Amino acid sequence: MQRVTGIGGIFFKAKDPQALGAWYQKHLGINVEDWGGAAFQWAGPQNPTGVGTTIWSPFKQETDYFAPSQATFMINYRVHDLDALLEALRIEGCQVDAKVEESESGKFGWVIDPEGNKVELWQPPVGQ
Repeated sequence: MQRVTGIGGIFFKAKDPQALGAWYQKHLGINVEDWGGAAFQWAGPQNPTGVGTTIWSPFKQETDYFAPSQATFMINYRVHDLDALLEALRIEGCQVDAKVEESESGKFGWVIDPEGNKVELWQPPVGQ
């Protein structure tokens, strides 16, 4: 079974996400969009047309989106088959969140690594 296929996003807490985004835009040239983050388009051997993105996004420091992790960051990994991977992780004894979210953006699930970091797993919609 194919597991992680790439990085879907980097999310991190910030005291002032708007100000930090403005700094990254001014000094590093990251195109911060109205929703507060940036979408980097990419292509690769398994995706020659370049349909896909890696998201970069600061979150408010008070966010509970990373909970139960106490980390100030969360990495989102692209996966091929979220349901199969979550089942395999459960069988392997990993701490898998029972919640799975599905939207027009794809399917999302979570696992906690051995150091307590919440890891987001994302199965993009077909064609992405």
